Amino acid sequence: QVQLVESGGGLVQAGGSLRLSCAASGSRFRINDMGWYRQAPGKQRELVATISRGGSTNYADSVKGRFTISRDNAKNTVYLQMNSLKPEDTAVYYCSVKSVYDYWGQGTQVTVSS
Repeated sequence: QVQLVESGGGLVQAGGSLRLSCAASGSRFRINDMGWYRQAPGKQRELVATISRGGSTNYADSVKGRFTISRDNAKNTVYLQMNSLKPEDTAVYYCSVKSVYDYWGQGTQVTVSS
């Protein structure tokens, strides 16, 4: 059973930065794509960014140029550096990894005040 432990959320003022981390453990199989999604109150969960095992990245248009996803394959950890945060970035951020199955983290709250 794969377990994902997220950290790094919190409260920040607009224009500030946060860095999210998600460490995966317990996987018997190689972890392929890793990513971050978010869900704001009253809205559907949406993709923020994904990264392949080889380092290819994909970003939502709303975060391009502000957020950077990266990973450490040796540590099975994915990061999300969030800069120039806006109030509309406020959401619960979820880590996701793909192995034989898809796994999700418990979510970490990011709140950006204006």
